[in-house]
Amino acid sequence: MDVLTHKKIDKELCGRPLLVDGNYSKVEMVTTQKMAVDETGLVHGGFIFGLADHSAMIAVNHPNVVLGAAEVKFLKPVKCGEILVAEARAGKKEGKRQSVSVTVKNGDAEVFKGMFICFTLDKHVLIN
Repeated sequence: MDVLTHKKIDKELCGRPLLVDGNYSKVEMVTTQKMAVDETGLVHGGFIFGLADHSAMIAVNHPNVVLGAAEVKFLKPVKCGEILVAEARAGKKEGKRQSVSVTVKNGDAEVFKGMFICFTLDKHVLIN
């Protein structure tokens, strides 16, 4: 498993890669109290989005991949302590653009799904 992108990402906050194979990735994240928005342990959706985005980037698996757009749906709430698994599949590449379908599950329950539009750039986005 050779991950070519997002090498310094915080795996506790955005997930740990389990599998990278062609245009497919599987990333796992254990939700923690740091992610809670209130005393019930409800996980902030931004962490779930971060997991999904991380999975999309790894499915493309290019050193200079960036997110251009996303259309997402949060389907069920997530509580601290639950283990989420994101699966991403990159579609056909059209120039620098590639669509990536992502689902996030808590066990068998789908809690998030989205379509991410990624771009692979010739050089890092912060390098002129």
